[in-house]
Amino acid sequence: MEFSFTEEQEFFRSQVRDAVDRMIIPQAEHIDETEEFPQQLWDEFAALGFFGLRYPAEYGGLDVDTITAMIFFEELARGSNGFSMAATVQMLMGTYFVNRFGSEEIKQRVLVPAIAGQKIAAVCFTEDQSGSDLGGTRTTASRDGDDWIINGVKQWVTNGPVCDFATVLATTDAEKGMKGLDFFLVEMDREGASKGKEMTKLGSRGSATSELIFDHVRIPGDCFLGDEVGRGMMHTTDILNEVRVMTGLNACAIAKQAMDDAKEYAQKRIAFGRPISKFQLIAAKFGKFYAQYEVARTMLYRVAWMLQEGQTCQKEAMAAKYFATEMCLEAVDEVTRIFGGGAFAREYPAQRYFRDARFLLYGGGTHEVLLSYLGKQYLRG
Repeated sequence: MEFSFTEEQEFFRSQVRDAVDRMIIPQAEHIDETEEFPQQLWDEFAALGFFGLRYPAEYGGLDVDTITAMIFFEELARGSNGFSMAATVQMLMGTYFVNRFGSEEIKQRVLVPAIAGQKIAAVCFTEDQSGSDLGGTRTTASRDGDDWIINGVKQWVTNGPVCDFATVLATTDAEKGMKGLDFFLVEMDREGASKGKEMTKLGSRGSATSELIFDHVRIPGDCFLGDEVGRGMMHTTDILNEVRVMTGLNACAIAKQAMDDAKEYAQKRIAFGRPISKFQLIAAKFGKFYAQYEVARTMLYRVAWMLQEGQTCQKEAMAAKYFATEMCLEAVDEVTRIFGGGAFAREYPAQRYFRDARFLLYGGGTHEVLLSYLGKQYLRG
């Protein structure tokens, strides 16, 4: 079993790390404070070609393997979690179905400019009564000749306020539940498509989030993103597993950055005549973090390898995402304890890490849903 990265992957990591250090980290605090979508940073990052990381070169992409992509997501999350969330929606769920099922004309109109950063993507799953329970989706897609008519309201849409197009989950037959769900491309300049209430969030600021409203939006038949009506959810397994690994590595990156800051602080902060890092209770916090971080990160890259090899890994992806996120939540909490009262001040980034980590509980599946599924699978075995 080989657990090392290739020379090419290590070189790629160094390139991404340099870009994050130069371009994102200096703006992270400003993005968090203003909660504004960082358009200039978006354009600068797009110019490096990273938005096409997982897509074919013929559309302007880099067509890298899964592990290399995960290296990118891990490094990106070190900078600004808000920017990371906006970028990963662009690179994964927001464009995945367009690339997989879109016609050549749609790819040229939508995917190519998205890879170039000239159009911004969103993906619409959540509604007021359906988040984890996608079978309760009430947004409808109805046939009208060769066209489809989309009606509904989606909530918590990352990139919603700034998106040019969205991949929308809608039901074509509500009586069939999950078997009646499909994906559709809706460009936001279509009549009846509008942007609703923008969300003010606890963390992950800079990933502009809002409602998207579809009021009798007529779209052409080729905007159906699938191979057969009613099979939409069958095509989500691979991309959801990839999102879970990405989310887990996001958690690892936040936890590591937070703990690195705490280490520097603990080595300088003097109490009772010595650095607080010399006290056993403080040192033990770093020891526990290191053990859990190494386990989480190793497991996540193992699942990334399984994805790359085309192996079934739904359970492993769920477990890795759950463990890494819980590790992160504990780590950022311990960081606030190490910083003490300083963690309550905006002067230190400890409070930002603490807030940003909460978002990871929901992406890729809530932990209640993941644990319920994993428990049932284990009991069956």
